[in-house]
Amino acid sequence: MTESTTLRRDGQTPAETRAERRRLIEAIRALRRILDGRRAFELADRRRLNREARDRARAEAACARTLQRVHERRLRRERSLDRRLNGMDGKRERRERLALAVLRRESVEASLRATRLSASEVNGIGAGLVRALAAEGIRTAADFTRVSWGKAPNGKGGEVLYIHRVQGRKVHINGIGEHRGRPLMEWRRAAVARAEARAPRELPPDQRHRIAEIIEAERARLQAELAEVPREADSAHGDAVRLRTDTLARLADAAREADRLAAERRAEFDAMAEDLLALQAELTAHVERYGNAGPRLRHAQSRALRPLPSLRPLPPQPSQRSGASQASGASEASGTSGTSGVSGAAEKSLPAIPAPRTPGDSASAARPGQSAPGTNVRASLGWLLPVLLFAFLTVAGVGELGDTTPPLWLRVGSRLIALAATAELLRLWIPRRRPWTAAPMPSGTGAQATGAFLAVVAAGMFGSGGTGLLVPACATSALAVLLLLGGTGRRAKG
Repeated sequence: MTESTTLRRDGQTPAETRAERRRLIEAIRALRRILDGRRAFELADRRRLNREARDRARAEAACARTLQRVHERRLRRERSLDRRLNGMDGKRERRERLALAVLRRESVEASLRATRLSASEVNGIGAGLVRALAAEGIRTAADFTRVSWGKAPNGKGGEVLYIHRVQGRKVHINGIGEHRGRPLMEWRRAAVARAEARAPRELPPDQRHRIAEIIEAERARLQAELAEVPREADSAHGDAVRLRTDTLARLADAAREADRLAAERRAEFDAMAEDLLALQAELTAHVERYGNAGPRLRHAQSRALRPLPSLRPLPPQPSQRSGASQASGASEASGTSGTSGVSGAAEKSLPAIPAPRTPGDSASAARPGQSAPGTNVRASLGWLLPVLLFAFLTVAGVGELGDTTPPLWLRVGSRLIALAATAELLRLWIPRRRPWTAAPMPSGTGAQATGAFLAVVAAGMFGSGGTGLLVPACATSALAVLLLLGGTGRRAKG
């Protein structure tokens, strides 16, 4: 009888055993493939939390900027209105002076227009010159302003006397020279003096009353505007606060819904992890009961029975969740309770991703270079200094800046060590600067970098060939070895 038809003690054939074994292995593979997506889910959830925190911070900052602008606009308007109200008395005096000046100018112009030019009024000017002046539009004292000397209109005969009209045009009258021009101007000045003496010195009561009414109306309007400024500012303040409240409420609702979906997804992962543990237990029992099912399934069976890698779900960020509703805490608690049942059976498949540090975590902060639980501190920018230093050694080498020339092995080896250190530091530092994978540098990295640098320096001191550098080179190399061993040990423990 062949193997495929041989019955076991419980009546199961080897073919049936292998089929059952394959079914368990395939089920475990399928669950492992699904559980491999948990890390991407946790990172996406961390990015969501960071995005929600940024949105809340932007809403708060926008509200603060709006409130600051409202306050500044209120202060500017109040200062402007106070300044205008304080200048109302001076404005009334200026308006009265301006109105009096206009009234006097109109009175003087009316008097000058009433003072007509005649031969009896001006010495030396007869009726013929009066008619000649009238032909040019000069009939009263208001028709001209002054006289001046200039070239003759035809360019011949030297300079002649010109009479300047009010409109700006100047005319020359034959027969009016210096002897007749002076009496003409004296006559006009006398007419202006008489007109100014007759002009009113004060505003009429009706005009003063009208100006006072205008000023009081403007004062009342400014006072009404000044009283309206606080109400407008309070209204704008309330609008900004309501907008912030609505935005935060909307973000909180979206965050609660996202937390609920994330908790459900984590519960699904936890359930699948429990199913995977149950299938592994069933596979182990099947192996113990039926033994080996053949060489083909031995490798797949060993892979299926591998223990689950460790993964702790990313903890919520207290500093970022403070603006959300307390309902999100319930969803977080449900997600935590869903994971606690599985953590007793087996831990999940990825290393823990630390959360950002909050101000309240200062008492439980980790030492420099270590990651405290629930923290998410970016790697410091100070790590650029050793990166740049090793990059410089990659280009320049050691012991080559002086007069000596080190051997070829030292020149090549020092550059390779510096290049390797530069690449390793960048490999560790760049991912830890990203917001979604932020974390401190691994413990012991600083000691390793310092040890590598001292090792390169000690090699350069040995390669220089100087007898006076032998003792410092030995001490430096010993210190470099200690730092490298200590840093490597801390990296291994971390």
